[in-house]
Amino acid sequence: MSAITDNRSQVEPPAADRPDVSLIRGGPFYRFQQSSRLISANEWNVGRRIIFAIAVGWVPLVLMKLLSDRGNLLFVLKDYRIISRMLIAVPVLLIAQPIMESSFRKMVGHIYDAGLLKGPDLAQLDAIIAKVMELRDSFLPELLILLLIAIHTALTFRSVVGDSAWLTYRAGDSYHLTLAGWYAVLVSGTIFQFLMGLNLWKWLLWTILAFKVSRLNLQLVATHPDENGGLGFLGMTPLAFTPISFATAAVIGATFRNEILHKGAHLASFAIPAIVLVVIVAVVALGPLVFFVPRLAAVRRKGILEYAILGQMQSTEFHEKWILNRAGHEEELIDAAEISTLCDYGQAYDRIEAMKPFPTDRSALIALALSVAIPALPVVVAEIPLMVILKQLLGALK
Repeated sequence: MSAITDNRSQVEPPAADRPDVSLIRGGPFYRFQQSSRLISANEWNVGRRIIFAIAVGWVPLVLMKLLSDRGNLLFVLKDYRIISRMLIAVPVLLIAQPIMESSFRKMVGHIYDAGLLKGPDLAQLDAIIAKVMELRDSFLPELLILLLIAIHTALTFRSVVGDSAWLTYRAGDSYHLTLAGWYAVLVSGTIFQFLMGLNLWKWLLWTILAFKVSRLNLQLVATHPDENGGLGFLGMTPLAFTPISFATAAVIGATFRNEILHKGAHLASFAIPAIVLVVIVAVVALGPLVFFVPRLAAVRRKGILEYAILGQMQSTEFHEKWILNRAGHEEELIDAAEISTLCDYGQAYDRIEAMKPFPTDRSALIALALSVAIPALPVVVAEIPLMVILKQLLGALK
C-alpha cells in the first residue's frame, strides 16, 4: 500500500502545491468588484450582486417613468425585452460565474487526482495554467469587450427609436429616445452585454486550456470503464455553459416574442434563426471536447489492435488445450481458470469496441438542450395560446 502511495506522490503534486485554476476570479472587473466590496475574499456574494445589478439597470427606468411619465409606467413593467435582460439574463449570468469556476476547478483537479499526466507533462500543465491565468488577469480582453459594446450600441441604437412607447417620444414626424430610453440603451443594455461578453471570455479561457491539455501526453486507457479512455469526466463541462445559453436564448426569445405580438411576425419566420442559435450553442459548448477526439480515436484503434493480438494468443491456447486436446481432461474443464480468463478478456475487448472518442454526458446534453428550449416557451405562447397547447396535450393522452 505504501508503495502505491509513494508512486502516486511522484505522479501528482499535493493539493496545496497545485496552481490556481480559477478562470473566473481575475481581471479588472473582478478586482473592481472586490475593491467595492461586491465580492468578498472567499465568496461570490451572488445575491448582493444581483440586487446591485437590478438596482442600477432596472429600478431607475421604473423611477423615471414613475416621476415623469406615469402613463407609460405599465409598459416598462410589462416589457418582456427589458425584463428578459435585467430580471432574467443578468441574474443568470451572475449565477453562471461560480458555476463555471466550480466546474473548471473540478475538471483540472481530476487531471491531477487521476494521474492523467506524469513527470514533465505535469510541469507543462502547470506552465499552461500559469499562462492562462495571465490572460485571465489582462485588462485588454475586457477593454475589447467594452469597445465592441460601444461600437454595437452606436450602430444599432437608432433601431430602438420608434420601437417602444416608453423608450421614445415623438417630435413632429420623427421619434427620439427619452431619458429612460437613453438609460436603457447606454446603461441597462451595457450591463447585460458586458456580463455576456465577460462570461464568453471566461469560456474561451477554458477552451484554450482544454486545447493545450489535449496536446499533452495524457495517460489514456482503452479499457477504462467510462468508455472514454479516462476522459469521461470532461463530458460534464457543458453544464457550466447552460446559464450562458439560457440567458442568450431568453433575450433572443424576448425579441422574437415582441415581433410576434406587435409586428405581426409568425413562429415559422424564426425557424432558421432558432436552428442557427441551437447550432452555435452546441458548437461553443461542446467545442472544447472536440480537441480530445483525435487522441481518443487513436487510443481506441491502438487498443483494438493490441487486444486483438492478446486475444489471438489466448484464444489459440484455449482452443488447442480444450478443443483439440481435451480428451481425458473433460472433468477439469468445469474448474479451468482459462475459461474465466477468456470471459474477462472478452469483456475487456467489448469495452474497447464500445469506447466513444467524443466524451459526453447524457445529463449535461439534456441540460444544454433545456437551457435553449425553456426560454423558447414564451415565444411559442405568443402565437399559440397556452390553453390551446394544454388542450392539445390532454387530447393526445386520450
